[in-house]
This record gives sequence, structure tokens and C-alpha cells, in this order.
Amino acid sequence: MADQSDVWLVVPVYNEAQVIADVVRHALETFPNIVCVDDGSRDGSADAIRTSGAHLVQHPVNLGQGAALQTGVEYARSQPGAEYFVTFDADGQHQVHDVLKMLERLRAEPYDIIVGTRFKGDDSHIPLIKRVVLKTVVAISPRLRKLKLSDAHNGLRVFNKKVADEMAITLNGMGHASEIVEMIARKDWRVTEEQVEILYTEYSMSKGQSLINGVNILFDSALKTSSRR
Repeated sequence: MADQSDVWLVVPVYNEAQVIADVVRHALETFPNIVCVDDGSRDGSADAIRTSGAHLVQHPVNLGQGAALQTGVEYARSQPGAEYFVTFDADGQHQVHDVLKMLERLRAEPYDIIVGTRFKGDDSHIPLIKRVVLKTVVAISPRLRKLKLSDAHNGLRVFNKKVADEMAITLNGMGHASEIVEMIARKDWRVTEEQVEILYTEYSMSKGQSLINGVNILFDSALKTSSRR
């Protein structure tokens, strides 16, 4: 297997004590550099991370996934030899083999960032509410269509040092995904998509996208669209 010492996985964590150590240990078999940002968890996630072998950064209170990602990217980009960066979910939905596939493309092709998508193949396994919400986000966003992105709220992204150095997420909650799309367009980062597998387990579904969060994503996306008009 190719040396992955120039890669850093950034994992935002909020109340994932049940699974985070296993997720990290599995990823560490391929990627030696992982930073977990414990975003004010109340369930022992920090202790689980400490035993897993990952680097741990903690927020004293819950600030939101966007803030955790920004903290993790800032930590990772400050590390010697860091050249490639991955945003990776803590609940076990993302797959290491997809990260390897995306990294291979990023190293060989003229892109700055590769975004995972669930919608380049059969999407019937995706829960109906989630599928409808995510496709509606694309439908109401001219920017997503212009960038040819079909799954802006997929948390699996791989990007280079240029993107890491320029990334400045200011929306702490779920709106950060739309903000990253806006940065891609504004900063002219060269972007493409890669089909990825999302593993929907009973655990991840229990913590997954609720109808309320789906409505919040739609609201955030609609607000951003109207503010640019």
C-alpha cells in the first residue's frame, strides 16, 4: 500500500463514544494521521478517542459540525508534511476504500478538491427523506448545478494544501456544507465528484438526518441562494 503519511483525516465528533474508537482504529490501519475534534461531547467520546491512537482536540462546549471541521483543518494543516486532507464522519458511514480512490485521483489529476457523491449510481438504498432533501438542495441551487455537484452535503471530501490553507468556515452548524460550495466557486478551486459508498447502519440511522435537520438544510440553502441575487 502506498505511503499515506502526507494525508490527514479530520473527524468531527459529537457524542460518538459508542463507535468512534473502532472507526479510528480501522482508519489508522491505512492512514497514520487522524485528528478528532471532540465538539463538547457529553458521553465519553474524548476518552474513547484518547485510547484510539488519534490526535485529540477538544471544544469545551458544542459549537457545531462546521466549527469542528474548521478546528480540525487548522490543526492538520499546521502539521509538518501535511499535503492532503480528508473530512471523514465519526459514525462509520464513510469507507476507507473510497478515501483511497479519491486520493489517487487527487494526486494524479488536476483538481484541488474531490467531493463524494451518493448520486452517481443506484441511490435506492438512501433513506427517502434524505434523498428528497438532498436532491431538492441541488435543484434550488444554481451554484451547485454550475459546479456540477450532485451531493453537496456529503461529508466525505478530499482536498489539497491550497484548499486547506484557504478554508475558512464561518457557519458553525449544518450550513457549513453550503458555505464550502460557495468557497469552491469564489476561490476557483478545481472541483470534481467521486461516487462513494455510504454505509447506513442501525446506529448511523439513529443519529442521521432527521426531517427537522433536512428542513434546516433546505432553509440554509434557500437563504444563501436568495442572498446572492
